[in-house]
Amino acid sequence: MRNIKHGYLLLVYLFLICSCNAPTFRILEKPIVFDEEREKLSIEYLNVRHGLDKESATIEPSMVVVHWTAVPTLEGTFDVFNPVHLGGRPELTTASNLNVSAHFLVDRDGTIFRLLPDTTFGRHTIGLNYTAIGIENIGGPDDPLTKAQLKANAALVRYLHKKHKLTYLIGHHEYYDFQGTEIWKETDPDYLTQKQDPGQKFMKQLRKKLTDLNLKSKP
Repeated sequence: MRNIKHGYLLLVYLFLICSCNAPTFRILEKPIVFDEEREKLSIEYLNVRHGLDKESATIEPSMVVVHWTAVPTLEGTFDVFNPVHLGGRPELTTASNLNVSAHFLVDRDGTIFRLLPDTTFGRHTIGLNYTAIGIENIGGPDDPLTKAQLKANAALVRYLHKKHKLTYLIGHHEYYDFQGTEIWKETDPDYLTQKQDPGQKFMKQLRKKLTDLNLKSKP
């Protein structure tokens, strides 16, 4: 009996140690500038590009779009998203001077930063911005996304699904599948960009971790 009791106590002790050392899901706040000018340009984008007449730059999320940054550092990426006005990308400025952005940014070690509130408009996916939460990951073709980022994305999507009862989870490279559907809202049928992020391998791994949520990849 004494050995059984000691064995039980050891198991409890080990469980407590593992629980204390287990990573805690948390989001760190790192907001980009969202002033009156960005609000104005966002409302204008919703109207001109998505055909939606809104009084505020808000969205009703139904999907998450996963990206990679193609910028190798967190601060470098933040410096790209932070300005209100878009610069140096003529293929996008023809549609709007509103800068690109995302709601969340995941560093190489899996640390999650919130750049925008979940229900605030962000320009990150043509045709779907009005309903999509964007998750950017530090990395790119030469810097494949890490296991820590995979775990962080899975935890973040679970958190967002619990809040918003999402329907879709897609990679940026999969957004073309929504053209011609009721979900697609882009007033210019020729306004498209070619995307490969975050890649089929990462999305396959991410979906495997989230199979129980039954999130769709296509309309």
